[in-house]
Amino acid sequence: MAEESASCSSNKTKTVFLAGVVGHHANGLTKTAGSTTFSNSKPGAAKKLVIKNFKEKPKLPENYTHETWQKLKEAVEAIQNSTSIKYNLEELYQAVENLCSHKISARLYKQLRVVCEDHIKAQIDQFREYPFLVLDHSISIFLFLDRTYVLQNSMLPSIWDMGLELFRFYIISDMKVQSKTIYGILLLIERERSGETIDRSLLRSLLSMLSDLQIYQDSFEQRFLEETNRLYAAEGQRLMQEREVPEYLHHVNKRLEEEADRVITYLDQSTQKPLIATVEKQLLGEHLTSTLQKGLNHLLDENRIQDLCLLYQLFSRVRGGVLVLLQHWIEYIKAFGSTIVINPEKDKTMVQELLDFKDKVDHIIDICFIKNEKFVNAMKEAFETFINKRPNKPAELIAKHVDSKLRAGNKEATDEELEKMLDKIMIIFRFIYGKDVFEAFYKKDLAKRLLVGKSASVDAEKSMLSKLKHECGAAFTSKLEGMFKDMELSKDIMVQFKQCQNIPGNIELTVNILTMGYWPTYIPMEVHLPAEMVRLQEIFKTFYLGKHSGRKLQWQSTLGHCVLKAEFKEGRKELQVSLFQTLVLLMFNEGEEFTLEEIKLATGIEDGELRRTLQSLACGKARVIHKVPKSKDVEDGDKFSCNDDFKHKLFRIKINQIQMKETVEEQASTTERVYQDRQYQIDAAIVRIMKMRKTLSHNLLVSEVYNQLKFPVKPADLKKRIESLIDRDYMERDKENPNQYNYVA
Repeated sequence: MAEESASCSSNKTKTVFLAGVVGHHANGLTKTAGSTTFSNSKPGAAKKLVIKNFKEKPKLPENYTHETWQKLKEAVEAIQNSTSIKYNLEELYQAVENLCSHKISARLYKQLRVVCEDHIKAQIDQFREYPFLVLDHSISIFLFLDRTYVLQNSMLPSIWDMGLELFRFYIISDMKVQSKTIYGILLLIERERSGETIDRSLLRSLLSMLSDLQIYQDSFEQRFLEETNRLYAAEGQRLMQEREVPEYLHHVNKRLEEEADRVITYLDQSTQKPLIATVEKQLLGEHLTSTLQKGLNHLLDENRIQDLCLLYQLFSRVRGGVLVLLQHWIEYIKAFGSTIVINPEKDKTMVQELLDFKDKVDHIIDICFIKNEKFVNAMKEAFETFINKRPNKPAELIAKHVDSKLRAGNKEATDEELEKMLDKIMIIFRFIYGKDVFEAFYKKDLAKRLLVGKSASVDAEKSMLSKLKHECGAAFTSKLEGMFKDMELSKDIMVQFKQCQNIPGNIELTVNILTMGYWPTYIPMEVHLPAEMVRLQEIFKTFYLGKHSGRKLQWQSTLGHCVLKAEFKEGRKELQVSLFQTLVLLMFNEGEEFTLEEIKLATGIEDGELRRTLQSLACGKARVIHKVPKSKDVEDGDKFSCNDDFKHKLFRIKINQIQMKETVEEQASTTERVYQDRQYQIDAAIVRIMKMRKTLSHNLLVSEVYNQLKFPVKPADLKKRIESLIDRDYMERDKENPNQYNYVA
């Protein structure tokens, strides 16, 4: 007899049949899918067909019913005992049809039930020792009975279900048999989880049998989930101690895939949800915080994209997992970002490191966190927090970084790359509170680029201006736009000047007219200009004031620059130099050697500025004058002479002025101007609010002022401004309530 699956005991061979698996005899007796009715499924009552002139069936021979039943009983018992059947299948099928046609169906059904019941009772002892089932319904023989009599009687189970009921009642209801069966199934699953290869088809058949018998959930699933919970609880605790986070995450993912495969292969579909939830809880849910504390920073530091993708994927499966990850994500960004901003030693690279860090976290959000909006917003909040831990400095350094990118000579990027770079800088710019600090330093650097012609691209300059205007509004960029407007107007004025004036001599004059309110504040420095320069200045002054009466011109010698033609032994060169450098070099037309004091007296240049000027001419790369004695610094008593042997491969040589390091004085001056501007803005905001509200408590006033200002203010500073306004009679304290202020008209 051939069967679908088999298992052997110690001494006697036992054939194992599973629920829903029907054996077939060697003579061709089979149970097909179409011959089976499950769970008392009855589509409805059979319709009667009336045939006219139909002759009644002949009566059955005497003893036919008894003899036929004996024949059928013998066939059923042969199948049950795995012996050969001596009757033909068609003969047996026809016998059942004959009995049913003569209204013996009910009796036949009862007799078949008794035979099955007797067989199962006889097998109880064997099943107690060997917890497996020989379930072999001979439905094929009694198919006619199943499709006629049983189908018409809704209270009767199908022959298949009748067999299951008998098996469940006599065999599986025996707790000893049931316990051994469940234990055997759980043992097989445990072995598979440990890496052993098992007979999965056997498991599938056994569990399918339990489902057919409607005891899967009560007898198996609960114990299975308890064992699963116990196994993975212990495994999670052990592996969290033994393995690094990436290795642990891959193990968890593997376990989840294995359990999902078990559901597909042999477990009931109803087990999937509680099973996966159990694995997720014990391997992930119980270790969320410890996993992140142990390995998240390392994964982020090393930019382990694949591992971070898996981490997010797994944490998304657990309730609250993404939220815990989000909190650690915020803390990581704040901590890492603070190391960039707080450390003064990183000032030179701060902005580039911030840009690189921003690119890195953006990439992680896009690829690993599938652009989760919560992670995007958390990143923005974290950046805003750490970047403002150090007031003003990031704003200043961002302005200087922009200057380095927009300055002529920057060969790092194409126009398209520069545009993308400026977009990235603007993203960092959005996070800073002290945008007025940025504006002050940006304006100072922009002025240098415009006046000295150091701007790499007018289009890039205007693009940056447009970005700032879009971000901060027209008021923020009005002065910067005014600077560009001044430069354009100056070009038009110079065209008119050259058309109207016949300028004597061979000096070509270019003047930039700057509106004082737009440009940074420059300290005027009076120097001794050559007579020809003074005469040209007066000619231009007369021309300009003639067209714009009532205006006042103030010459800024610190911003002037010239192109000098010089004759050396090697030949003629053009030197692109500052006005101060020009005044020094022109002295060598009148003499061969001068001391520091003589040059100072002749030019009128301030001592510190003069020393830096001489240093640039005598100690730099292009040494057009000699210094005695030779040294890097200019000292009292040093003597200077023209270097007639000067050589250079270029015809026009730019000699850079050695700039005073922008540390103490210039930075302090710019910062002080920002501070003063803030005081005016605070005062104006307080007066506006009080004028509108007339009377206001201290707390409400402070709250409204904070809402109006675009920069951070310390409570102590705000209190000082309130006291100042009280002293200047803009407002007063309420006489009855000192914590309340009244506006003074």
